[in-house]
Amino acid sequence: MVSALFRHVEALQAGAPWDDFLDAGTGVNSSLWSTGLGVSRWVGVTGSSGHAAQVRDAVGDRLRPQDQLIVGNWTDPGLLRGERFDTVLADYLLGAVEGFSPYFQGDLFARLRPLVGRRLYVVGLDPYVVGEIPDEAAAMTRAIGRLRDSCLLLADETPYREYPAEWTVAALERSGFRVLSARRFANRYRERWVNSQLDMALRRLPKIGDAELAAALEVRIGALRAEGLALCRRDGGLRAGHDWVIACEPV
Repeated sequence: MVSALFRHVEALQAGAPWDDFLDAGTGVNSSLWSTGLGVSRWVGVTGSSGHAAQVRDAVGDRLRPQDQLIVGNWTDPGLLRGERFDTVLADYLLGAVEGFSPYFQGDLFARLRPLVGRRLYVVGLDPYVVGEIPDEAAAMTRAIGRLRDSCLLLADETPYREYPAEWTVAALERSGFRVLSARRFANRYRERWVNSQLDMALRRLPKIGDAELAAALEVRIGALRAEGLALCRRDGGLRAGHDWVIACEPV
């Protein structure tokens, strides 16, 4: 099933050919969608060999001789040097950069700019609620996100760092792009999301050196899971925050 975000990208493309396509931060969802578009050539880049294996398993025989799946880091100036793609997708790449190349977000779009022939689509997530919390759903979403990230940090891992759409528009314009469209999509997080985020936290506990702290975190994860799932069942999900899609072209 194609997500509303990818359907919106298709609508923005308005029937124009995709031609050579770069999935600049590929994952299972983006690869399954983009390899089904009838592109002339598909190239996917991920910073993780584990993610690459998941993508290869997901897309299977959709990968043709002219297609490539690359494990690389956008801080590498030699990555795809001299290449040009008609369409580039950066699907949640901005937030994921923090886990592979911290502090590189400000340079990401300038790095991608020479690769974009016609159109760049950027998909991202507004940061979880900052400041005053408007309701229970927002409070629960933020609590889950912060507990997850705390466990990652204590396990000596770097959480992703999301940026709001306004910051992204300004960064794109500074990097030589003209923004054509920017739209937010309201989120509703289901039980699956609650479980997946807290399972991520749970898996990090064995890597935390302080056994008492890890045990306390395990109790907190269990309690928050029960609260979050109950709220999801009561309200049909956690309605909180937004994803966004920005379409732009090189100036």
